Amino acid sequence: MKSSDVLQRAAAAERPAPRASSTLKSRLFSALCDEQASSGPLMSLAHCKSAGGKLCVFEELVAISPIGEGLKSRNPCNVCHARLLGEHVENAPIYWPGCPYVQFQNR
Repeated sequence: MKSSDVLQRAAAAERPAPRASSTLKSRLFSALCDEQASSGPLMSLAHCKSAGGKLCVFEELVAISPIGEGLKSRNPCNVCHARLLGEHVENAPIYWPGCPYVQFQNR
């Protein structure tokens, strides 16, 4: 093996792998949630929380509201502005603790 090949491999190994954009991650997450919801009701928010999952402020409000469990098993992210921002704006100004779209942002 030539020394130039060794140097090229070493240089390639040091480069960080390219990262997917936050908008792509957000769109994929939304598509996966929609696909999961199409096969039946999602896990209730209370069950998600008791299993150790984090809920965003809007999910917390839905979880404690006096509505039926059927509504609590839907994905509140479908009507959330954070989803729209996450899917369309790179480095979107979303700061809700527990929001999956915040976690996708390249900060």
